[in-house]
Amino acid sequence: MLLTLALYVLLFACALTVTFKAARIRALPAWRRYLPVALLLAATATSLLRGVGVSEPAEFVAFPLNLAAIALACREIRAAGAGTATTPSPS
Repeated sequence: MLLTLALYVLLFACALTVTFKAARIRALPAWRRYLPVALLLAATATSLLRGVGVSEPAEFVAFPLNLAAIALACREIRAAGAGTATTPSPS
């Protein structure tokens, strides 16, 4: 039980880090910057439903939304890094 909680906390911390890092990339359109943040907030809202006794949405939606937020944010970060790495700097 404690190991599971620690893994969820680690996953959430990772999700927070990469989603906010992706949100700071100014070269992306706004909807692509904030889509991972929106997915993370939706996952958090469904997880909080467990506190009021509605656990079905949290069981089916929260974990996949967290993974989707991490995957999208990492993809945007990599794409932005690859775009700036291949662009020649003015001399």
